[in-house]
Amino acid sequence: MNLPFKKILCPVAFDDHEGAVLGAAGQLAGNVATIYLLHVVSALPAIGQPHVAKSVEDEKPSEAQALKVLKELAAKWLPGLKCETLTETAFLADTAKGVLTVAKEIKPDLIVMSTHGRSDLTHLILGSVTESVIREAPCPVLIIRPSAS
Repeated sequence: MNLPFKKILCPVAFDDHEGAVLGAAGQLAGNVATIYLLHVVSALPAIGQPHVAKSVEDEKPSEAQALKVLKELAAKWLPGLKCETLTETAFLADTAKGVLTVAKEIKPDLIVMSTHGRSDLTHLILGSVTESVIREAPCPVLIIRPSAS
């Protein structure tokens, strides 16, 4: 693990967990690291399409909306810090693959992400993006579990 961190990947799902995750990433980054805010945009599966696809030419409206929300989150939670916003497109079941694809491209020193803490049937049906990322991440992963209210 390289200290101080130079690149921190922070995948966000646009749910209620951003504050805790971005707060932790911001503290770890300080004035040194660049935080890469990532949202994996859901793609509908099509026959013959690869499981993780990056749209390069025409930006889909959902990607443009995601980038706008990421910039708003950066302004709110990470003011004054070095921050870049990214999107990746993947099928809903391949969200972790989307995160890992970006991680392999930017080579972060750390990934900071949340977990929903699902268990039982919900976990069985939905799986866990966080668990998949932990298993295959090319760097350490810090998991933030926001306290339940």
